[in-house]
Amino acid sequence: MKQLILVRHGKSSWEYSVSDKDRPLLERGINDAILVSGRLYGQGLQIDHVFSSPANRALHTCMIFLRQLAYDMDALQITELLYDFSGDEVLQLLKSLNDEMNTIMVFGHNHAFTYIANLLGNTYIDNVPTSGLVHIQFDVDSWSKIEKGTTVQTIFPKHIR
Repeated sequence: MKQLILVRHGKSSWEYSVSDKDRPLLERGINDAILVSGRLYGQGLQIDHVFSSPANRALHTCMIFLRQLAYDMDALQITELLYDFSGDEVLQLLKSLNDEMNTIMVFGHNHAFTYIANLLGNTYIDNVPTSGLVHIQFDVDSWSKIEKGTTVQTIFPKHIR
């Protein structure tokens, strides 16, 4: 069985004159990431590998989650494939993963993550919100074979505030 945990970056700031990749998180983005990661921590999932977009807002959200989950940050892999807004490169990454990994967590962006959640999950999601988490399971033994899986859970900040 393969498990995918998608996490959209936290709420970011538009008030600074910086490139899109350099936009920071707002305080609300930090607080929501702490809230959602705390809920995930209580489930005791064994995560094999974590991937993040190189964008500041995604990487900062990722770091908050990894601290909360006591995950070894040295095992984090940053990849340009997750700095994707369509979902095509995210899907390419997922289907190319090493089959020794069973549960992975990825940090990235919309509209890609809403697209992937609806393409691969069995629960329609209108919009994965900032700091939102979607957990999908696949009854396959290879990442290259993932298709429609089961949306096991969603953890959205507004549902647990």
